[in-house]
Amino acid sequence: MAITKIHKDVQKTYGKIARSGGSCCGPSTCCGAPDPSFFRSVSGNIGYSDAEMDAVPDGSNLGLGCGNPTALGALNEGDTVMDLGSGAGFDCFLAARKVGETGRVIGVDMTPDMLERARANAEKGGFKNVEFREGQIESIPAADGEVDVIISNCVINLSPDKLQVFREALRVLKPGGRIFVSDIVLERHLPWFVRRSGAMYSACIAGALLEPEYLGAIKAAGFEDITIGKRAIYSVDNLVADPGVGRITRFLLTIPYFRAMASGVVSLGVSATKPRS
Repeated sequence: MAITKIHKDVQKTYGKIARSGGSCCGPSTCCGAPDPSFFRSVSGNIGYSDAEMDAVPDGSNLGLGCGNPTALGALNEGDTVMDLGSGAGFDCFLAARKVGETGRVIGVDMTPDMLERARANAEKGGFKNVEFREGQIESIPAADGEVDVIISNCVINLSPDKLQVFREALRVLKPGGRIFVSDIVLERHLPWFVRRSGAMYSACIAGALLEPEYLGAIKAAGFEDITIGKRAIYSVDNLVADPGVGRITRFLLTIPYFRAMASGVVSLGVSATKPRS
């Protein structure tokens, strides 16, 4: 699939995050060393336990994500798991512990700086059953039927072609394979100036679909047994923390208006299954 302007903008944003060592949304970020306690706070708010955060190498939790996809369904020992938009490897390393030495985890990301950081984290943590591949999630670098489970955390909303992402996910899953996704969806349409903002797109807001459209894309791709595992209004504090959203908040929106808009931004946990036939 061709690299679009959206891909380039997102890649630039997340490359900067990888190089800075954090989401640039917490204390002492962008102007100095990121504060790990802030990232733990953000991750705790979206569903990760202290034990999970302690189980991954330092530097793999960059305060990104909108949920915990590894908690949406069972990952079994021996499974091959793929993480779409794997970033610095946080969810990959959690999945690796669940599938054990007989299992395998494949992270896919289109940002070279993130891949470099993830591979360094894997080596630092001694994860022999984790690999990272460069590629777009609209054209997944994997063979047909290669994996048992796909996970993804707040990444599919960044794609300009979400239906194609789910079609690709279906292709690389084995028959009966499962997908566990945490993502951002909307309850109502966003204002035009938010939808047209590149910063808001990279912040996982402007590119988000209405919830029925998102679930419809999963169904249209061919998945069945679509189940909502968790649904919550996404924390306005997490939204304001993002540097892109923060800039727009300061220059375009009043805080009361932003909070009203943010009340329609939803963190959704979804699971689905590829038909066996």
